[in-house]
Amino acid sequence: MTSLAQQMHQTLADRLTPTALEVLDESAAHAGHAGANGTGFGTHFRVRISSPLFTGKPRVAQHRLVYDALQEFIDQGVHALAIEVL
Repeated sequence: MTSLAQQMHQTLADRLTPTALEVLDESAAHAGHAGANGTGFGTHFRVRISSPLFTGKPRVAQHRLVYDALQEFIDQGVHALAIEVL
């Protein structure tokens, strides 16, 4: 896990108290795509998460909780975030 992925993982753990959480840096697979920074790290991520805070909320609201928790990372250059609610 890259340092940025670890930071994102910690932020999600702190804010959403997940019961399952995985943050994957998939930037290397997106080399040459829009938003890629040429390093192969830090631009494209996949989050797999389950949280009691998602209970009873529609998928859009669940995703919004994740996006809101990670907004500082998006502001700093995370280009793509794939979210899988477990």
